[in-house]
Amino acid sequence: MNFEENLKKIEEIVSEIETGNLDLDDTIKKFEEGMELSKKCSKFLEDAEKKITILVKNEDEIKEEKFNIE
Repeated sequence: MNFEENLKKIEEIVSEIETGNLDLDDTIKKFEEGMELSKKCSKFLEDAEKKITILVKNEDEIKEEKFNIE
């Protein structure tokens, strides 16, 4: 699943938990599933940030700089 699909699933899980219709065991399972999806989303974001980091040659030294949108 991609970032958007994971985020949508997290939103669905939150909605299910917020209804209060789940028993404690199901609520805990849904919470754990949401946390795993949250970790995957964080990983997607970290990877995306790394992709927009560029390498700039500064004289004889290679320096890593973040890509800034202006």
